[in-house]
This record gives sequence, structure tokens and C-alpha cells, in this order.
Amino acid sequence: MIELAHLTKQFGGVTALDDVSLRIDAGERLALVGENGAGKSSLMNVLYGLYQPDSGTISFDGVPTRLRTPAAALARGVGMVHQHFTLVPTLSVAENVVLGHEPRRGLGLDLSRARTEVAATCASLGFELDPRALVSSLTVGSQQKVEIVKALHRGVKTLVLDEPTAVLTPQEATELFAVTRTLSERGLTVILISHKLKEVLTFATRIAVMRRGRKVTEVSPQGTTPEALAEAMIGRAAPVGSHAPATPGPVVLSLHQVCSQGLVDVSLELRAGEILGIAGVDGNGQRELTEVVTGLRPFTSGVLTVAGQRVDRLDPARARALGVAHVPEDRLRRALVADLTVEENVSLGRHTQPPFAKGPRIDFAGRRARTLELVNANDVRPPTPTLRGGALSGGNQQKLVVARELDAKPKLLVVNQPTRGLDIAAVEAVRERLRAQRLEGCGVLLVSLDLDEVLALADRLVVFARGRAVATFERATFDERLIGQHMLGVAHA
Repeated sequence: MIELAHLTKQFGGVTALDDVSLRIDAGERLALVGENGAGKSSLMNVLYGLYQPDSGTISFDGVPTRLRTPAAALARGVGMVHQHFTLVPTLSVAENVVLGHEPRRGLGLDLSRARTEVAATCASLGFELDPRALVSSLTVGSQQKVEIVKALHRGVKTLVLDEPTAVLTPQEATELFAVTRTLSERGLTVILISHKLKEVLTFATRIAVMRRGRKVTEVSPQGTTPEALAEAMIGRAAPVGSHAPATPGPVVLSLHQVCSQGLVDVSLELRAGEILGIAGVDGNGQRELTEVVTGLRPFTSGVLTVAGQRVDRLDPARARALGVAHVPEDRLRRALVADLTVEENVSLGRHTQPPFAKGPRIDFAGRRARTLELVNANDVRPPTPTLRGGALSGGNQQKLVVARELDAKPKLLVVNQPTRGLDIAAVEAVRERLRAQRLEGCGVLLVSLDLDEVLALADRLVVFARGRAVATFERATFDERLIGQHMLGVAHA
């Protein structure tokens, strides 16, 4: 048993943890839920030795223990898989897993033994991972599996998963939870941080709810509902959005037999005032599509038209000049600069324009004022313009990126995983922003691995498989089962 008693943690003037006490029993599946900034990840980072509490104690089997580093936590059997992966892309799966405790042959690495051991761990979990494969070549879902293998390979007894299904397909999420149940039956304790209440109710044996740094309640899955959990998380009834009929305008994006690395003869159209959803299993060309449209990836053949202009070559600067805004799937690597402040991140891409600049000079007062307007309007916590972007929680980083991109008043908005890592209230707030953009005449290209999200938002839906657009559905003909079959390539089986 692990007992967290009266833990308090402050960052500057912000209280991340406020007198939190929590018991964690051996072999249980504990879910930790709450809004972005509620303190869930901070609490687990204290348990993992990344943060030192200002006050309070951590006890293992009744013995108070000071965890000064993650190495100390690992020594006590606590491992953590973070929302943003800590893998080395240029190393193989096996090298990442054994990094820091490598098997040796003389003075060198025994790579053959490492591959054998990692393959055995993968097999025990049912993960199909090639120990020789470079991490950079893996899909996001497979990288998630590598992180889990890395933790379990070190013999942890308590495994913390921070938003593990945020990057997984429904099939991969089902597979992950099957694995965690098996691990729990073997005596491993699994702690899940998640915003997806349906999966929490399916996964957990106990649920702890946090709000604004405090633990507010504990419930059993059998004794609660998604609606009750949502209300406990945000302190009020959760908002529910509605989908008004679309009134499409002129074509703002057209691809005709476009080919690129990862894309094969893709043809589709998106009109102003509609949301076009892209559904597919991760790694089937969705990212490549968004990169071609935003100028991050060249296309080798075909015709691309953006905002009424045919473009033979497109780069990010020209895409922005044409009215394209982009919310990428990896906010920390593609959308933010972790070491820049919040206000500097808000100005990225428009730093030479008002209100961020006056002529050739930065308008510091204008930038600060606009940043405060955006963070307050979008509930980015803490609302501190001078805070480093990397110091925000994952969900608050996402809210900041979405706020910045929508503030540009785009003609074409390309969003990939727009609600990844967000809590219920923030998810609905972002979805309402996307619906509002559509009503204002913006064309929205929505890519999401969450099929429920695509079905909730899209006016039309295109299924991608093996880099091709294999099927198109109008909203009136959405059929989740048939869409899923197209995603898996078995629609005609």
C-alpha cells in the first residue's frame, strides 16, 4: 500500500496541490480524474519523484519515504508513462527500453541480450513491437507501447499512466486496458489519469476526483455515472453542444489526385462553412494530409488549391498568408516552444503584425494585453503571460494553441487531435469554438483518432486507409460500423 498524506505543492503563487491525501492499494486499478490544472499530474509527479512536496508525506507499507528523484521512485517500484513521451527517436525500441540499465558484455552493451529481453517482455504483454525498429519510425500508438514496456521491464509494482489513450485508436485503447487488467490480476497497481469518463468507468476499480488542487471525492465505478463524475470534476453540470445544419459556401480546399510520401492519389474538397472529418487508424496518411495542406510536406503530383488559389509549391509562411491556421497533433514539438513564455508563444506566426508589433519593433504592451485576453477567454491556467510554455499542463498547452490559431481568423482551419488531453469542459469548449468557426464561414479540416469526436463534429467524413481516401460519408449516412470497417480495410469482407 502507498499512502499520500496531506501533500501540498506550490509553483510560485499557484497552488497545484492543496492538502491532498490518497491511499493506493496493491493490485487495484485507480483512476484519477479532474479538469486541466486540477493537480492530477502534479500529484503523480510527486509520487514519481519529479516534484518535491512543500509539505506532507509519502509512505510505502506504513513507512514514510522521501522520493528525491525518479530513480528513487523506481527503486520503490513506481514507474510513470508521461503524456509526452520520453523516448530517444534515433535509438531502437530495445535501446530505449534498456537505456540507463543496459545489459553488459564486458565494457560494452550486450545488444543481443537486450533485444531478447525486450522481445520477451513485449510477448508477455501481447505487443507486436520489433526490438530493432527505430522509435522514429513508429506510430504514436506504438511509441506509447514502448513507454509501457520500458516501465515494466524495470520491474515496477505501481504503474502510472498519464492520459495513455489520448493518442490511441479505439482498438489500441481496448488492447491497452486488456493488458492493464491482466497486470492488475498479477498484482501490479495501475493508476490511470484520464479525461475520458466512459473508459474510466470501464477500467477502474476506484475513482478519485480532483478539482483545483484538492481531492473532492472518491467513488466506485458501480456507484456513479459519467454525468455525475463530470459535475464533480467541474463543480457544475457539464455543457452539452449541438450540431446545427451546415450551409456550405465556396471551396476553400481542393486536392485532386495529390501524391506525396504517405499519400496516394488523394482527392477531396472542403467548403467554407463546413467541417470535413478525416477518420482512420493512426499512421494511414492523416498526418501527411495535414502537412501537405499546411506547407510542411511537399506534394509530388496532383493539384492543390487553397483559398481559391492553385499552388504548385506551398510552405508554412505562404499557407498562413492564404489564411490557413494549423493545430498540429503534437503541441509540444510542433505548436509551442517550451522555453518561450506564454505571451511569446501567442505571438508566434504573427509576431510582425499588430497587436504584437509596431512597425519593426515588438509591441510588448500590446502583446501582453492580447495574451491576457486570450488566456482568460480560453481558461488557460494559470493565466500568467510570463510563464514558460513548457510549464503549462498538457491540456492548458492545447487550449493556448487553439486560442492562438483561432485568433488569426482563418479561412481554412486544419486541426489534428484538437481535444487531445483536455477535460470534459475544455473538450466541449474547443468543439464549440470549431462549430463557431464553421458558422462564421471558415472551412475546418478535422483529423482525430477519436471516431466519436469526428462523428459529433463533421458534416462530411472521409476515411483514410493506407494513404488513400477510401470512402466518403455525408452526415445523414454516418454508420459507425461501416466506417470502422473501412478504417480497418475490411468493408467488403
